[in-house]
Amino acid sequence: MAKGLWALGTIMSKTKTPVAPAATTMTAAQRAYETKRAQKAGVSLEKWLAAKQADRAAEAKATAAPAPAAPPKKPGFLGRLMERVQKPI
Repeated sequence: MAKGLWALGTIMSKTKTPVAPAATTMTAAQRAYETKRAQKAGVSLEKWLAAKQADRAAEAKATAAPAPAAPPKKPGFLGRLMERVQKPI
């Protein structure tokens, strides 16, 4: 058991996103529930789980905060000279 947890931690530490639990790690009740939902949607269980994972990834990407805008650059040497020339004496 400890060896399996270590392997999972190794996989998760090497990837940027957490590893999604495979369909085989579901309990029988979870598998039955997802199978019913997949049948209701008219797709196979594998396609249903893949679509569900894609939806979660899209939602996580949408809720992620956008990167802050970079501060404006300071004017260069010639730009500062032109500002001084334009100012009244």
